[in-house]
Amino acid sequence: MYLLMKQAHISFALISISLFVLRAFWSVTEAPQLQQRWAKIAPHINDTLLLGCAVYLMVYSGQYPFSDHWLTAKFFALLVYIATGTIAIKRGKTTGTRMLFSLLAVATFSYIFAVALSHSASMGL
Repeated sequence: MYLLMKQAHISFALISISLFVLRAFWSVTEAPQLQQRWAKIAPHINDTLLLGCAVYLMVYSGQYPFSDHWLTAKFFALLVYIATGTIAIKRGKTTGTRMLFSLLAVATFSYIFAVALSHSASMGL
């Protein structure tokens, strides 16, 4: 069951960043597709499943944020990703702001992914 949940977690993470990039593109280009119902709901459903898998993996493995440094790094980076993503898609007033925060969100996601692969908050820095 652990491996199935790990694969699901990875899959939901890849779907999450794909949906984010699509929605960020629509936000930067001010495309009307961003207002479609599925574009507003699907990312939340996917991210809930992603988080559910993360909690399962955390409990099953006995690894927790604030005990394991790499999970602490992922946790704080997730908060940064959510904040930058919100500005990129909803709260950014200008196209330039939305573009900048879209790039920052993708960079933060990349950091989260690298930490997950290496189990190291510094990733060799």
